[in-house]
Amino acid sequence: MILRHLEFLTALARERHFARAATSCNVSQSTLSAGIKQMEESLGVLLVERGQRYVGLTPEGAKVLEWAQHVMTDFEGLQQNLTQMRRGLGGQLKIGAIPVTLPMISLLTTPFAKRHPQATTVIRSLTSIEIQRGLDDFSLDIGVTYLDNEPLVRVRRLQLYTERYVLLTRHGEHPQDRKTISWSEAATYPLCLLTSDMQNRRILDMHFHEAGAEVHAMIETNSLITLWSHLHFGHWSTIVPHSFLPLVGEMEGVRALALVEPDTTHAVGLVASDRDPLPPAARAFLDMAKEMNSKHEIARRLE
Repeated sequence: MILRHLEFLTALARERHFARAATSCNVSQSTLSAGIKQMEESLGVLLVERGQRYVGLTPEGAKVLEWAQHVMTDFEGLQQNLTQMRRGLGGQLKIGAIPVTLPMISLLTTPFAKRHPQATTVIRSLTSIEIQRGLDDFSLDIGVTYLDNEPLVRVRRLQLYTERYVLLTRHGEHPQDRKTISWSEAATYPLCLLTSDMQNRRILDMHFHEAGAEVHAMIETNSLITLWSHLHFGHWSTIVPHSFLPLVGEMEGVRALALVEPDTTHAVGLVASDRDPLPPAARAFLDMAKEMNSKHEIARRLE
């Protein structure tokens, strides 16, 4: 059994298709199948349930996959360490971020890229459930998500900022000097909100319920661009974290009202696996965030 065979198994579990797994490993399908067969013979167990197509892993295969993911992650970390010794940190930093944190993420990734020009940062917009899965199977190094609502497990945490909420709506519907709106009143607006698989939406629903209001979003989407499109081109309102305001600036015809009754906040931050050692890129990213006092810097930008 060799490292390459472990790569074949992790690719097959990820792709759930022999041909796609072979393509991702840059080998032929017959080479991938033969490598997994050699692993099975070496270990004396069946790893993959086979039919006319991929069915899944056996219980023994699932256990071997756990070890394979650890070994592959440790090997990647070793490669990053050796590269760092020769010419600085390299490889990939894989970040998964819930959509509502994306306006703030460049405040961290930009200084990281400047400090480590040989490294590549890959940012994916994911749900909190997908972030948990990615940290568990080592397909992610860092998550950016909520820390105090449906918190992730088996992770180390670093708080970045405290999120508040605003209703974005059209000008002319309120007196110019009005600055706030209650959750119960906001529920009566024609709303475009994120879908319920997004944790931000579940948070909003929770606070509407606390205010004694049941919200009906006439438009739901998992895309922030779609939210902006409906807000900009239609007579819709939406609710977003206040961290969006520096990004969108002054949007013609739109005003922001702080949501109150109840006054609510939630902590947002970085998460990484609690395993040791962390991959060098993940460790460098967390160290940089602590060193630059990212919590203070993001709070300053939001003000």
